[in-house]
Amino acid sequence: MLYLRRRFYLLMVATILVIAAGAAVPALYTIGRLMFVMLLLAACADTALLWSRRGIVAERLMSDRFSNGDENPVRIHLESTYPFAVSLQVVDEIPFVFQRRDVSFAVRLGKQADAYVRYALTPTKRGVYGFGFIRVFTATSLGLVERRFTCGMPRDVKVYPSYLMLRQYELLAMSSQLTEMGIKRIRRIGHNTDFEQIKNYVQGDDYRVINWRATARRHELMVNVYQEERSQQVYSIIDKGRMMQQSFTTDGAARAAASATAEPQQSMTLLDYAINASLVLSFVAVNKQDRAGLITFSDHFDTFLPASRQGGSMHTMQEMLYAEQTDFRESDFSALLTGITRHVSHRSLLVLFTSFPSMTALRRQLGYLRQIGQRHRLLVVFFEDDELRQKLSTKPRTTEDYYQHVVTEGFLHEQHLVVRTLRQYGIQSLLTSPRHLSVGVINKYLEIKSRL
Repeated sequence: MLYLRRRFYLLMVATILVIAAGAAVPALYTIGRLMFVMLLLAACADTALLWSRRGIVAERLMSDRFSNGDENPVRIHLESTYPFAVSLQVVDEIPFVFQRRDVSFAVRLGKQADAYVRYALTPTKRGVYGFGFIRVFTATSLGLVERRFTCGMPRDVKVYPSYLMLRQYELLAMSSQLTEMGIKRIRRIGHNTDFEQIKNYVQGDDYRVINWRATARRHELMVNVYQEERSQQVYSIIDKGRMMQQSFTTDGAARAAASATAEPQQSMTLLDYAINASLVLSFVAVNKQDRAGLITFSDHFDTFLPASRQGGSMHTMQEMLYAEQTDFRESDFSALLTGITRHVSHRSLLVLFTSFPSMTALRRQLGYLRQIGQRHRLLVVFFEDDELRQKLSTKPRTTEDYYQHVVTEGFLHEQHLVVRTLRQYGIQSLLTSPRHLSVGVINKYLEIKSRL
């Protein structure tokens, strides 16, 4: 498809002005006509150059699936077969859900050269995202016309729970560097470990477990490997009720960036944060020789995945979490109690991801939580909003600001009152911001495990 460029219109306007001035100066009329003929000839030559061959090929390179809440890299490979340099404007038709208007790139290619365009997309919802075509607008050095190439093919990409974060935890765990992610080293009380094997020393191993006899025999450092004596069941319980559809941006910087660029602000729901944290918690539990399982509920007891530490259990859990959606109904904790009583016979650690914005909301469910806590070790995880704390850090200037501060302080006080009430009944709780959820839950899990 042919498009006239801005340079063509500017030259045409200049030509018209010269021809119009010929009414006063006859010589300018002749010059204007000559300019018009030259402009048409140049535009025809430019068009012939662009249509002389199939000059541009573009291909989108990306993963078959995206990780929710993470930056997912996308590359576009551009290749020119023209025997001269060209200027390209590359527009990728990304899924409309991102609401981005900046996925357009200017590229200069030499003769028969290639190049890559790179950008990243951060999805905030699970599901299927549809990519369209790659539109490449090509112009020569004359810059009078441009040709549009339609490259690539429409493609669907599935957005899964945050497997990139899971992979990051896995790599750090292999190199014994989980503390870099904020995971605390919890000292286990007593001697609740059993000897497992002797292995070669690698960087990061505790020098206190060096086996000096084996080292002397092998003439290289050898260390003892221990495993936990007790293996427990760890269930992630995800509330899919309407309260879990509240959205949070990742942090204050994201809010500022969104407002500065005038782009629509994207945010993840509490449900998606809980799903990501459940996946990471299950991975850490399996690596701690515990068995990880999954429970979801809303107005009824829904998904149940028995606790396991087999190799394919994490993949099964990821597939199940990918399909989890809310029906925007009121959460029924009595149905949760009935389902747990029926399906979970052994005493287990239950990590419940839910939302209690006030004491009134807690009182309605406290009886069911107490009954669950009597049979199992229960950890209730709910959320606080960083934006409210940022609002309190600002100095009020107007009467409305003072009212907002009072309401915000009351809301935060209610949340801390929920924590104290749960502790009074022997139920452990964790109040955390969504962006610190995964690290906070893992630290709490390790703390609980150290006391068993």
